[in-house]
Formats: sequence, structure tokens, C-alpha cells
Amino acid sequence: MKLILSILLSALCFSTSAQNKITDTKPDYPQDYFRNPLDIPIFLAGNFGECRPGHFHSGVDIKTLGEENQPVHAAADGYISRIKMESGGFGHGIYITHPNGYTTLYAHLNKFAPAIQKYVRDQQYEQKKWNVDLQFSPVQFPVKKGQQIAWSGNTGASSAPHLHFEIRNTKTEHPLNPQLFGLPVVDKIAPVPAEVVIYTRQSYGYDVAGRYYFPLEKNGMIYQLGWQGEDGSEIVAYGDTLIRNITGNIGIGINVDDYMDGSDNTISFYTAKLYKDDILQGQITLDDIGYDETRYINAYTDYHIKKDQHKWVQRFFKLPGNHLDHIYSHLNDNNGWFPVAETGTNKIEIILTDDKDNQSRIVFYIRLRTPVHDFASLLSPGVFQTYYKQAVFHDNQSNSYSDSNISFLLDSRALYDSIFFTHKTIEYRNAYSDKYKIHEPYIPVHNYFELKIKPNKSIPPALANKVVLMYSDDKDTDGRAAFVAENGWYKAKVRNFGTYWLDIDTTAPVIESMQKNGSNLSKAKQILFEVKDNITSVKTFSGYLDGKWICFEQHSRKFFYEFDSHCPKGKHQLIFKAEDENGNEAVYKLNFVR
Repeated sequence: MKLILSILLSALCFSTSAQNKITDTKPDYPQDYFRNPLDIPIFLAGNFGECRPGHFHSGVDIKTLGEENQPVHAAADGYISRIKMESGGFGHGIYITHPNGYTTLYAHLNKFAPAIQKYVRDQQYEQKKWNVDLQFSPVQFPVKKGQQIAWSGNTGASSAPHLHFEIRNTKTEHPLNPQLFGLPVVDKIAPVPAEVVIYTRQSYGYDVAGRYYFPLEKNGMIYQLGWQGEDGSEIVAYGDTLIRNITGNIGIGINVDDYMDGSDNTISFYTAKLYKDDILQGQITLDDIGYDETRYINAYTDYHIKKDQHKWVQRFFKLPGNHLDHIYSHLNDNNGWFPVAETGTNKIEIILTDDKDNQSRIVFYIRLRTPVHDFASLLSPGVFQTYYKQAVFHDNQSNSYSDSNISFLLDSRALYDSIFFTHKTIEYRNAYSDKYKIHEPYIPVHNYFELKIKPNKSIPPALANKVVLMYSDDKDTDGRAAFVAENGWYKAKVRNFGTYWLDIDTTAPVIESMQKNGSNLSKAKQILFEVKDNITSVKTFSGYLDGKWICFEQHSRKFFYEFDSHCPKGKHQLIFKAEDENGNEAVYKLNFVR
């Protein structure tokens, strides 16, 4: 009888545990359909879902031995459906549509395979622009699995040679996690969590949330708290237990990296689960994130910490204005926030898993100190009065501000959480307006909004098209062209809080030639210029060889023309022009022999 009872109790405990611990079921993606697009083993410099400024990484970055011009092959049968050339972003990119409902992207390429390269170059000369976006029918460039389509490079927004490779759902155009398709990646390293962040003030706005940082140390098979607090803090750590001095809900974030065998680069986990007393409070799954929603990374991560401390903290709770819904699952009724038990101790467990099922566990405990305080007792009446005197901007609704000098309207998707909006006018006589500090730069804004500023001194008509809207986030300064709105106001589209003011830009870009005038370039492969603008950016550029347009390309501040049939042997004159956002133009003439 005792044996039967013991078996029943064991079965009951197992059943309860099985109910609470969620087992992942990976998507049913094809496992042997796509091949490695390179001829060398896959070592990753970045993977899907990795946190990047303003977006989630949408594919895998495959190392190319630190070199350019590795052969790039079609990962499966299909046809080239699109080629896009751009100075930033993916640089030179090829899209292949496959018959099984997926599309692959190969980015940061140098040249394409000869027939493709000729077609693209002919289109560039026909359209007289290099940054073309070409669409193809299924019969123009069909490809077979393994067929070479290009050579790898370092074009676009790339800081080192590599191949960016994506697998997308053709119908939705959403990038999917390529590591779930059976690519030959060797990875036996589990995620490495470095820090837990505890949030303690859910109900008082994004920018006054309490944040408490607790480093982690590995102890055997689990990670535990590695820092001991002091009395007097709102929340402190003693051993493996956090002690909280006030009531209310808490939220949790983690600072974590992952790695793979043979690479020092940090990558991202695949799933993260948060349990309180073995009950799931929320799960994050990094797969299927569209380009139309990728900027919600500024709601998913702690933007404030990233701006101030340059590290990514990923949060298990969901802000009310975060509409990246499908990466979250099993969230509790309070979007991932949860209370600490008024009596006893809560066990907190975080399970991090990568796409190869390598797993890390974080375990600690949390309890309330007795007696406890409520949040109001920790803030003086003056603090509350200061907050409530400010306008409250609410998430999920439009918000606006206007006075005699500045005006703007935020749409209903602009804010991820409610804020106590602040503004400040700073007298500034060296420009055409005062400086206006619009809230704080560490609070993210999702959408562009139109900012209008009225100058505080007359702008001559001859300079009306030279007005710039300057911006500072208290660290860096830049500008963009501003345009006449009405009644003497000027406007520009912006996407950040911070300090703005009006000024004038009459300075043309500076063109620096990497070749001397009169040079013999018979052994050179290209002509290269570097162009810098002191305030805004280069808006347009063009090159004319002996009076005829030639195809210059842009990579960051570098502008280059690779010699082709449009430049025969002999003496030539090249005229290169660059114009900034305010129409200030620079011209450089280069005489050379080829």
C-alpha cells in the first residue's frame, strides 16, 4: 500500500511539473531543402533575433574568412526575383524565390555572376542611376541549387566582410529564423547570461521605472546572483535571495549573450522562459519578425539602458504600446509583470535555449521584507507634484504639444508606454532659434513625426532653402534640411526626443580625390572619392566622363567607379558632383590617363 501511494504521489508531482514546464515545439520548416550558400563551413558573426540599433537582426551573418569575393551559391532551386542596390542596408542584394513558399536573400555582395552583372549594369546606365531596384519574372534568371550567383563582399551597412543570408516567407515577406532550417552549424555552447534587471514601478510611466541590476555567476549547472546589496535600497540581494522593501508588481529583464563553436562573436538565444514558483509568467520566441515591426525592438529591450550603458536588456514583460505580439506567448494576465508573495518566498527561474537546444538556467528567490512600504511613501509630496504638473502623454493614443515656438503631433503608435512629458526652452543666440529640449533622448519614439519650429529672428529670402533643423541627444549633434511650413514656421520629420533648433547651412560638401590630377591610371581598377558634409548628408551625386554619365556607387562616405567599357584607353576628364540636403553643391574635375 505504501509503495502504491508513493508511486501515485510521484506521478502526481511529475504531472504537475509537466503542466508547468512548457516544452518547445519548433516550427515545421524543411530541414534538407537549403544548402550552405558558401563553400566554406558556417561560422556566425550574427544570428536571427540578435539585438541591433533600431531592429532585430533578420538573418544570419556568415563569416567569409575575413575576406571578400567568396563564391556565393543559390541555396536551392528557384529564380532570381529581385536585385536591389543601395548605399546602406543590404548593399548589393539578390533575392531568390523558391517553389516551396520561401525566398532567400544574399546581401552585402560585391559583383554578381557575369550574366546577372551585365544585366544590372545595363539597367543602371539605361536609368542613369546606380541604386536600382529590379524585379524579375521566373523565366529571366532561373537558378539551380548550388549555382554560383555572386561573390561575397562588404557593401551597404557592413563593417567587415561577410554574407548576410535570410530565409523569408514568400507570402508575408517576414524573415524567419534560418537556423531552424537545418543549416550545418556546429554549436554546443549554451547562452551566457550576465545580469538580471528587476523593474519595480510599473504604474508611474516608462521614464521613472525603478531598475535594479544584479550580476550573475555560474554555480555548477545554474546561474545565481553574484552581488550582495546593502540595507536601505528598494531591493537588495542576500545570497540567492532578493529582498524587496515595497509592495507592487515587478518585471524582469536579462542581459544575455550566446556563442557558437569556433567564433568569438556574440549571437542571440532562441527562446527564453520566465517561471515564478514553476508557473510560466511569459515566454519569448525569436522567429518570424517582419520589417514592418522590427523597430519594436525599442520596446522589447530597455532603450534607456542601451542609450546610457550600451548594453541590451531584453524584457519578459510587454509594454502597452509594444505591438510585436507574436514573439511573446504564455504571458500572464498582467503582460509579464507579477506580484511578490506577501508571505513566504517566490522561486524565480529563467530558462534560456538556443536553436541547437543548448540550455542555461537562472535560479534565485525573492521575498518581501516585513514591514513593507507602498510606493507613495518612498516619494516626497514634491516629487508627486512635479510629475503631475507635467502633461501625461499616453500610449496607444495621439499626443500633441504646441506653443508660440514649437509644435508637433505624435500618432497613436508613437509611444510604447505613458510618459510624464517635459519640455524646456534654452536661450541660444548663435542660431536662428532658441534650443528646445523635447522630453528626454532616452525615451524611444516609434514613428516619424513632423516637428515645427518658429525662428526667433528673420531669415532672409535668399536663405529660405538653406534652413536646417539641428538635433542633439546630449552626446552627438547632426542636422537635416527643414522646409517652410506656414506663417514663417519651418518643419522636418524626426523620430527622436531630444534638443532641436534652427540654423543655416550654406557650406557645400567636401570632395577628396584618392587620385592626383593628371595621374596615369592604366593599372588602377577604380576611381575613388571621399565626400563629407559638415551638417546634413549627401543627397545626390553624379559622375560624368567626357560629358557622359558613368556609374558611380556609394559605400558610406566613399564613392567609386570601377573601370568598364565606358572608359576606353586614353586621356579623359571626369567631373564628379555632390549635393547635400540643402542644395549646396561641390564639383571636382579630375584629368587622368588610362
